Amino acid sequence: MLANETLPFELNEQQVMMLRLLKKPLPEDDFKEMRKLAVQLLAKQLDENVNSWEQENEITTEDYDNLLSNHFRSTSKT
Repeated sequence: MLANETLPFELNEQQVMMLRLLKKPLPEDDFKEMRKLAVQLLAKQLDENVNSWEQENEITTEDYDNLLSNHFRSTSKT
């Protein structure tokens, strides 16, 4: 998507504020750093969501080990 294309959705207040903060182009290194920080934040949120889901569903390391060792395909040949 090009930066100047019309967006098919509304922006929320936080998105608008971020755009206002970035109205003036940043040096490339600063922009890369901001992108890196945003990805780190999103990764942290993903980890928290997965951990929460695992706790709610009582998922354990053993469950993951079983998924690794037991293949989803049938072992019998037809």
